[in-house]
Amino acid sequence: APWRRRLGPGSRVAMWARGLWALLAALRAGWCLLPQGLFLVGFFFFSSFIGDILNLQVFYPWEFLSSSPCRTVVFPLMTSGVTYWVIKSLQRLGVCSSCINSYTLLVSPRLLFTVFSFTLDYSVYRLAPLWDADPWKALVLLAGSYVTLVFYTRTFTNTLEGLLFAFLMVLVSSRKADGSVAEPTSSRLIGIVTTAGFFNRPTFLAFALMPLLYWAGLIVDSQKSIKTVINHFLKLVLCACFTAVVFVTADTFYFTSVGLDSLSSIKNSSLFDVIGQLNEKMIVTPFNFLSYNLNPHNLALHGSHPRVTHFTVNGIMLFGILHILAIAAGFKMLKKYIYQLMWVRLRHRGSPGLFVHSEGDPTLLLFYFVPLTFLSLFSHQEPRFLIPLILPLVLFSTSQNRAGKWKHVIITFNVLGALLFGCLHQGGLIPCLFHLEQLVHSPEPSNQPRHYTLLFAHTYMPPRSLLNMKKTDTHIEVIDMAGSGEEILCQAVGQQANNFTCNDCHIFVIIPGTVRATITKCGVSFKNETLIFPHLSMEDPPQIPFLFSGNWRSQLGLYILQLDRDQ
Repeated sequence: APWRRRLGPGSRVAMWARGLWALLAALRAGWCLLPQGLFLVGFFFFSSFIGDILNLQVFYPWEFLSSSPCRTVVFPLMTSGVTYWVIKSLQRLGVCSSCINSYTLLVSPRLLFTVFSFTLDYSVYRLAPLWDADPWKALVLLAGSYVTLVFYTRTFTNTLEGLLFAFLMVLVSSRKADGSVAEPTSSRLIGIVTTAGFFNRPTFLAFALMPLLYWAGLIVDSQKSIKTVINHFLKLVLCACFTAVVFVTADTFYFTSVGLDSLSSIKNSSLFDVIGQLNEKMIVTPFNFLSYNLNPHNLALHGSHPRVTHFTVNGIMLFGILHILAIAAGFKMLKKYIYQLMWVRLRHRGSPGLFVHSEGDPTLLLFYFVPLTFLSLFSHQEPRFLIPLILPLVLFSTSQNRAGKWKHVIITFNVLGALLFGCLHQGGLIPCLFHLEQLVHSPEPSNQPRHYTLLFAHTYMPPRSLLNMKKTDTHIEVIDMAGSGEEILCQAVGQQANNFTCNDCHIFVIIPGTVRATITKCGVSFKNETLIFPHLSMEDPPQIPFLFSGNWRSQLGLYILQLDRDQ
């Protein structure tokens, strides 16, 4: 076609990249609407407020208990809390008679986070030209990463941390149309974002350190008056302090006696009485978080890892070849800088500069490795802690087209990562809860109410909120056996089977297929079996030979077993 002949190779590549990004963006939205696996403990930080808003039975993490408040309530209430309030309002207005169900409770906050995730795309589009990267190639690399597809569509505090980190990088990176450095004008917003990120997760300071230093350098370089420099820093500090006061007030209000559970107690109290109570019981959740996590004994309760886990395992698990390329480039730049420092300065007695231009700007590498180094100081190291680093890594990888020659490796890695962490990993737990919710709320054939006991073993802790149980419901009991051994598990199952005080009791055991044989040793029989596929338990992985046998589906499934109490 004539228009194709008029387009140069660069234009065709750009159009192809835009179309591919649009396709990946649609996949991200569809991935959210079709609930996948990847059930991690971060879910509870946002789902626990269902109990406050929708009056449902939930599990409150210890971080949100008034005895040990270590997490701010502001972000969960502003995100998941808003979606739950909308669902509740729609049902009250009669717009949707059955809005509150396990699907909407799961997907509505995820949908909001998926919308928020596109601010990451916007940040990449804005930042790429400033760091000599092609915007659309960077967007394709970002949208095609399974980290974006899986983690940034889930309700994690780490997801918010990544979005705030991206916003901060946009604020501190400012250039004029001619490419020169512009005078920073976002001091107030930088103070607000930094403080908000600190209250969301105190580890945000590790991510914010290099952007703040970069911003401070731009301030000093662009200003000739010390008065103007001080003015910028005062704006940042004042806005940071104001934001901190807002968070402390909200958290203190929630976690103390004048919290959401006792709003009626302040109806007859004066404003000064309320302020006095808040001052007496002031709660600063980040300090409680740091106090807990700086204790090695407390971290050991959640799992201890070698200090190099982030560098050698988690970085590769999340980013694959991009992490390896960054490490290789870092060593190469460091080697060249040391050479310049030792030889060039001695011969020419001049400043060696930071790095040669042919190797690129090292600032992006510092944005990546400085937070990585600080997070490695803690003994508890989970992969999700690193997901905010995808932004500087994508920008660095697309500058000078570093990732171009590895595109087939990158595609294969992200497809496998999406299948493993988005579909297989604990993938049967949420569909299992969907099934059980319909079961326990099914119409009763007789006037006598039925009682359900749901015993989970060798799965992640099931979110009770997805069972849609009112706080007044007493006919459903959830027992979490975690990773109990055979003897303890059989003892619990036997107690339920021999409980003759309940005439119309239905007992279900939910267990991965890899430990299905354990239940057969408990001396009980089952009258119904339901297999949820797929489900992969990394704590109880399947044996490789079984995956090539006719029984492979059971090894990658989650069983719902109904006890036969008649026998």
